[in-house]
Amino acid sequence: MSAKGRHWVMLWLLLFLVVAVIVTARQTSAISISGRLTKVRENRTALEAQRAELQHRIRELSGRQALGRLAEQSLGLHAPSDSEIVLLKIPANPDEHP
Repeated sequence: MSAKGRHWVMLWLLLFLVVAVIVTARQTSAISISGRLTKVRENRTALEAQRAELQHRIRELSGRQALGRLAEQSLGLHAPSDSEIVLLKIPANPDEHP
């Protein structure tokens, strides 16, 4: 039994439809992945901006002025005046006693 012309046409048509379905499914998947990738990139950009802001706040709050204000408020400390500063001299030879 040999395949007739109409069988070959049906076979090629079926093969074409299978390939078309595969290509359509692949492109649909690519569009979906592209959308998710765009969202991930936007999320990353937002997180990088938040990180930069937090690093700026850390630098700002760990600076001398901010730490000085915090020490004054919470610990009751203050910056010394000139009369409160005492310079200590350390002898070059530890065996010497003044």
